Amino acid sequence: MLAILLGVGLFLGTVMIIFLKILSPASTLSFSDKIGVVLIEGTILDSQTITKQLVEFKKDERIKAVILRINSPGGAVGPTQEIHREIQRTGETKEIVASLGGVAASGGYYIATAAKRIVANPGTITGSIGVLMEFVRFEELLEKIGVKLEVLKSGEFKDIGSPHRELTSRERKLINALIDDIQRQFVNAVASGRNLSLEKANDIADGRIFSGARARELGLVDDLGNFQDAVEIAKTLSGIRGDVTLVYPKKSKLELWDLLLDRAAGSMARLIRGMKTTFEYRWGGLQLHHVSERY
Repeated sequence: MLAILLGVGLFLGTVMIIFLKILSPASTLSFSDKIGVVLIEGTILDSQTITKQLVEFKKDERIKAVILRINSPGGAVGPTQEIHREIQRTGETKEIVASLGGVAASGGYYIATAAKRIVANPGTITGSIGVLMEFVRFEELLEKIGVKLEVLKSGEFKDIGSPHRELTSRERKLINALIDDIQRQFVNAVASGRNLSLEKANDIADGRIFSGARARELGLVDDLGNFQDAVEIAKTLSGIRGDVTLVYPKKSKLELWDLLLDRAAGSMARLIRGMKTTFEYRWGGLQLHHVSERY
C-alpha cells in the first residue's frame, strides 16, 4: 500500500511540475506562439553569447519572431559586426524587431540596423554613428618614477599606439585612414539597413546623438514605443494572433559567474579594459555596464 501511495504521489508531483512549467511565461512547453528575446546590454566586448542565442532561436521552429532588446552604448567593432551579420542571417527565416531602451548608440544602433523594424522610446539616446579609438599614454609617469622602455621592432609601425610615446604624424595619418575605412563600413550598414542614400547617411554620420523622436524623423527608427509595442509589432509581422510567450535564452552557469565577477570587479575591470587600444563603434558619453531588464 505504501509503495502504491508513493507511486501515486510521484505521478501527481510530476504532473504538477509539468503543469506549472507550461504556465511559466518563459516556458518552451507553452502551447501559445513564441517570440524569442535577445538582450544586448552594456558595452559590446564579445559576440559569442549573443550569436549563439540567435542561432538557437533561428533553428527553433516554435519561435516565430525575435526581438532584440538593446541597451548599449556600443563597443568593439569586430564583435558588433559579427552580431549584426548573425541578425541578418536569422532575419532570412524569422521576423526581427529591434527595441531600443535607454541607450542604443553607435554599435548598439549598428546592430539594430539589421532588424526589419526598429522601435525606440521618444527619449531613447541613439545615433552616434562613428568610430572611436583611444590611446592611454603614461610616458610622463614612467619618467617621474625613473622607468624607461626600449622597443626593438621589425617595422616603423609595429608599435603604433604604444603608451610610452606620442604618435608620429605618419602614424596619425595611417590610423585616420583606417578609421575612415571602418567608418565607411558603418555608414554602408546604416544606408543598407535603413534604405537611405549614402549621401543622407553620411550627413548624419558625424558621431552626434539623437533622441528616438528625432531619429524617427531622420529615418533611423520606424516606430516610437516601448518594449510591449515592439512585441505587438513582432506579432503582427509574424502573423501571431492572441497571446504570445516570450522566450529568453537560458543563462549558463559560466555566464552567471561572469556577471558576478564583472559586478564585483566594478570600475577596476572597466579601467583595465579601457587601457586596451581598439577600434570601437561606441558612444563615449555613457557607460552602461550593468543595465539589466527582464519582461
